[in-house]
Amino acid sequence: MRKNHITISSSDHDRLLEFINSARLDWRIPREHLFALEGELGRAALVEPSELPSDVVAMHSTVWFRDLDTKEVEQYTLVYPTEADVTCNRISVLAPVGTALLGFRVGDVVKWQVPLGKRRFEIIKVAQRKEAEHEEIAMLV
Repeated sequence: MRKNHITISSSDHDRLLEFINSARLDWRIPREHLFALEGELGRAALVEPSELPSDVVAMHSTVWFRDLDTKEVEQYTLVYPTEADVTCNRISVLAPVGTALLGFRVGDVVKWQVPLGKRRFEIIKVAQRKEAEHEEIAMLV
């Protein structure tokens, strides 16, 4: 596990910084969530969008991860808060698990703070937006 290394595309980085700056004016968004996301962006290695490895969790990618304690597998698409819908497995980048996943890649073990302690999960698969849409269409056919 690369403890302090995450990779983010420069376009996601810039869009997320713009989002954070505008969200500071919205009193409904918890400040600690904005600070957590800002901290993740500050420690990220930036790459051009075309150079982002396909196994890295980026905005609008779908990620599958295994809880290392329960062995349960979960799948979410990482989205902006206005697109979030847990019933459709779309998780906001501002949700603690969304912030925790951003920039990690297949094989990484991610720790995520919850009210009762920490959860640990391993990323087992990542599909970028086009791949994820293709998989959803294939599942419908």
